[in-house]
Amino acid sequence: MNGIRPLKALGQHFLTNLETASDIAHALSEEARKGLVLEIGPGTGVLTNELLEAGVEDLHCVEVDDRSVDFLKERFPSLQNRIHQADFLTADLDFLGDGPFSVIGNFPYNISSQILFRVLDMYERVPEVAGMFQKEVAQRIASPPGNRDYGILSVLLQAHYDIEYMFTVPPEYFNPPPKVDSGVIRMQLRKNHKLECDEVFFKKVVKTAFNQRRKTMRNSLKSLLPTDYSSIPYLDMRPEQLHFSAFVTLTNTLKPGR
Repeated sequence: MNGIRPLKALGQHFLTNLETASDIAHALSEEARKGLVLEIGPGTGVLTNELLEAGVEDLHCVEVDDRSVDFLKERFPSLQNRIHQADFLTADLDFLGDGPFSVIGNFPYNISSQILFRVLDMYERVPEVAGMFQKEVAQRIASPPGNRDYGILSVLLQAHYDIEYMFTVPPEYFNPPPKVDSGVIRMQLRKNHKLECDEVFFKKVVKTAFNQRRKTMRNSLKSLLPTDYSSIPYLDMRPEQLHFSAFVTLTNTLKPGR
């Protein structure tokens, strides 16, 4: 594309395959594309352009790099007031108002899990997420129980979202090429996304269980078990075998003062 400065100057891996960028943009459902969409880390705007082409009219972008922000405002004059120099992990996002918004991005590998934890903190406002991650992270997020990839992030996200692994993106579609494959997933807020338990304690139970994932629940949850735990279910199983609903049951069984 004419006018784009050397991608390496920004020290990131930028997607250059336009067909893949279009596929990622269309990973957001048509309903989501009709609403407010927040793109995280647009870089030089390859995905941004495809989102506009896909009919996203209410698009906001957050980008930490000031050079990218300047470039994006020059490239997309219609988005002048909707390109924000901010860190998604810490910004208050007041420019989005207080309504729902969907999230999309070619997420930086080193903070992709942190981005999803931030989404979890506000999941009731985020009906849909689509984006690209390091392939092993994408697989972990979408992994079902019983799989070795299944872990903390799998349980916490699947407790609120239906998750689909969409497709794999090879390194040669980037400049400079990363050393690993990437994977694109879509997360859609489940109809019954509120958990019937204390959600703060739910997170504690899940994280405590997976801190010693090779042990049975009886051993990994030892610090949370009452003196008499004979009636508590799932204790002979390992955490990666449990559906999120089983963790809800455990949360309600173990919650102090229940």
